[in-house]
Amino acid sequence: MLVSIPRAKLTDEPARLAALRRYAVLDVAPEAPFDRITGVIKSLLNVPMATVTLVDAHRQWFLSRHGLPVTETTRDSSFCTHTIGSYQPLIVQDARLDPRFCSLPGVTGAPFIVSYAGVPLTTPDGYNVGSLCAMDDTVRVFTPGQIEILKTFAPLVIGELELRRIAQTDQLTGALTRRAIIAEMDHALARFDRYHRSSALLLCDIDHFKTINDTHGHPAGDKVLRAMSAVCRSVFREGDVLGRVGGEEFAALLNESDTDDAIAAAERVRSAIQEMVVPHDPPLKITASFGIAPLWAGCASAEDWLARADTALYAAKHAGRNIALLAQPMPATIAA
Repeated sequence: MLVSIPRAKLTDEPARLAALRRYAVLDVAPEAPFDRITGVIKSLLNVPMATVTLVDAHRQWFLSRHGLPVTETTRDSSFCTHTIGSYQPLIVQDARLDPRFCSLPGVTGAPFIVSYAGVPLTTPDGYNVGSLCAMDDTVRVFTPGQIEILKTFAPLVIGELELRRIAQTDQLTGALTRRAIIAEMDHALARFDRYHRSSALLLCDIDHFKTINDTHGHPAGDKVLRAMSAVCRSVFREGDVLGRVGGEEFAALLNESDTDDAIAAAERVRSAIQEMVVPHDPPLKITASFGIAPLWAGCASAEDWLARADTALYAAKHAGRNIALLAQPMPATIAA
């Protein structure tokens, strides 16, 4: 029950953001399960606006929206920032009379929100990642029955997010699947095009993995893969994303990282892997090789980005393994 959740989780912002990003759902295209939920809320509560809102570090982003013209707003101009500060619903009868909300752009201007009801979206481990919201452009009193409807549907949103997360997770290693990491790379490409926010991709491959399987058996190989994933996640930052893209090949998306950041990260994790001992009889030692590909202007797709990192990884393998090599710079465009 929610009453047993430590209230300290309401103020642990880094952990809350990590919980949000585990779902890998920010900036995705509209998805039918969430749109069905907001459509039902709009109909049952007879409101012109309903959203599934996710609260990121500096913005609120609408995973699903009915009746709103924008996909996101700044966090400091939102109702939902207040909603996620509690495990209880937030009800605002007339935002124009509430000092917390009366000057918000969405209240003083389109869509002219007057009344609001929001229920926090609480993860199974107790973090509020967003809210399920109903809004009206007139003064109204949300009835206890209507609030119960919101409280009933909010866990369904979390359930859909959990199902989505499970489908995107490699069950052996806990890393994202290839499809999921490609989707994360697509999001990074979109952020780069829109906001010029840098990212880098590390592609790493366990050296001589076939020999491990042939000598010690596939259960030992599975141990190595799980250990590889664990050590990578222990070294990378919370905002970075790890995926398994092949049998013994992993990709790490380093958000908000430039070339120097990526080189340093690759060296940290390469060293950590080299020092790791995998429990077995006898204990196993491994190394890994890395290709590093910072995101560059003109990158056409996630697959192009991955291919560039793979070329650098191939060079690292042929240069002796257990090293990290940077992809060759893209040639400058020659003006016509």
